[in-house]
Amino acid sequence: MQFLVKYLQPDLAVASETVEAASADDARRQLQGHGHPVISVSRQRALGRAGAARFPLLLFSQELLALLNSGVGIVEAVETLVEKEPRAPVRLVLDRVLQSLREGQTLSSALQSQPLAFAPLYVATVRASERTSGLPEALARYIAYANQLETLRGKLVSAAIYPAMLIGVSGLVIAFLMGYVVPRFAHIYEDMGDQLPWVSRLMLQWGQAVEQHGLWLLAALLLLGAVLVSGGGRWLGQRVVEWLWRIPAVGERMRVFQLARLYRTLGMLLRGGIAIVPALDMVGGLLSPALQVRLLAATAAIREGRPTSQAFDAHGLSTAVSARMLRVGERTGGMGEMMERAAAFHDEELARWADWVTRLLGPVLMLIMGLVIGTIVVLMYLPIFQLAESVQ
Repeated sequence: MQFLVKYLQPDLAVASETVEAASADDARRQLQGHGHPVISVSRQRALGRAGAARFPLLLFSQELLALLNSGVGIVEAVETLVEKEPRAPVRLVLDRVLQSLREGQTLSSALQSQPLAFAPLYVATVRASERTSGLPEALARYIAYANQLETLRGKLVSAAIYPAMLIGVSGLVIAFLMGYVVPRFAHIYEDMGDQLPWVSRLMLQWGQAVEQHGLWLLAALLLLGAVLVSGGGRWLGQRVVEWLWRIPAVGERMRVFQLARLYRTLGMLLRGGIAIVPALDMVGGLLSPALQVRLLAATAAIREGRPTSQAFDAHGLSTAVSARMLRVGERTGGMGEMMERAAAFHDEELARWADWVTRLLGPVLMLIMGLVIGTIVVLMYLPIFQLAESVQ
């Protein structure tokens, strides 16, 4: 369980920290063990995991930036956001942030006390801006970063909509044929016995099975759907992703997609004033497990004094284009800007590739689904053709 512990710092300022503990007394002992006099301990009633995903972080940043650019102070700006927020869970988070600000905490500390709503990456960006009094610039960078990620995600989703619709409609047609039409044809052919072709006999047996055990088959399908929804779908999705990584052409594009996201995030952090090593420690969660191992090795090499471009290149975290851009960034001192440019280059490359795959995949899927549906129809009518030939 998580508890919000308020305590006194050495300068007598009130601070708060979210502590993972078995009970309130355990949370109190943890802070007292570090020499902090505890003021109060309360159960953390933050948004749940699903609720954290619903917290409108981008909208919060946009509205806060608009208020700050209008000359409104940070406390007054958060007060305004609390007053206008109609959703109770979101208002609860903002109210806690406001309470922390009124206690004298910095905005980054106030945001850090709500870890399920504000990611460490966001908190670090705000904390770095507080050292330079550049909070509006940091918020603007985050908004641009989030919009660029959303744009790329939108392009990839749009590219996947048509193939998904094609597969879905074709699946419904196949399910209708196999679950309704084939059982009806089974009654017509059940007296023909061994005169049917082997494949048609299989379809006849399937039709009889559907008619006799249709409720059990439906229950099995519902159970399968429940398993997929309850967690099996995530496991299956992970296996599919692992399989896609093994396909050379697809796996390389997936690697480039993750590297582009890594570059864009690092670029935002570096331009916000965060050093390269702390920034690398923050972004590990953006990568797949295999790339996380490479990132840890590259981070260790950078700590030892190796240039970032060499460390990334040696551990497979760069492409031919990004490696050159990173070397230019090291020579000019604009590493953050160069990482963002590398991310933009690869984003455009991925968008073009997704568009090309969509144009190719659509006709291929139509051909495959057409062949499957056509085969089912032909097998249903094949015995009729044979009877017509025998009559002649």
